[in-house]
Amino acid sequence: MDLHLPSIATQCFVSGNAFVEDERVVSRLIRQEEDGEVTRVDVQLEAEEQLELPTGRVACRWIQLFKPKVAEENPEKDLKLTAENLFLTLAAPDNELGEEDGRLVQFLALMLERKRLLKPRGRNEAGTKDIYIHRGSKGLYEVPVGELTPEFFIAVQDQLSVLVGVPEESAEATADTEPKAETPVEQA
Repeated sequence: MDLHLPSIATQCFVSGNAFVEDERVVSRLIRQEEDGEVTRVDVQLEAEEQLELPTGRVACRWIQLFKPKVAEENPEKDLKLTAENLFLTLAAPDNELGEEDGRLVQFLALMLERKRLLKPRGRNEAGTKDIYIHRGSKGLYEVPVGELTPEFFIAVQDQLSVLVGVPEESAEATADTEPKAETPVEQA
């Protein structure tokens, strides 16, 4: 299933002011309650306190520096939301992540390492982040180190379910799991 990652807005969701180059912008991906669509909300860091989020669940939040798009760039190129694009967006060196989003980035890094899109390069000097090199761009990405516990995977599953939705249970699957009454057998 492919989703589309909306590109960064050019103005603040709260104030309507245009973003300026290298301004810190807080971004969120939200699955809206009404229609289930994933939307992106971008606000100036200073205006975040006045933000009234649309009704829905926040999948992730990050802070990035605003870079205006160059006219000849292909806007369709970055729109497809794949694990790789989500990782590159969240793990960009100038982004600041919270603990929950750090977990998501760690999970995406493990997934992309398995697909051989990322190569581990060790840890940073403090030992708090794993360093990966991205095969396509040759960029270095630092990923928070964390313990891979069942709680870690449950938290990541919850975050990902906001983006891709929770699959509806089929009637057959439900029927198969329900206990069946035993039919008495008459013995002659």
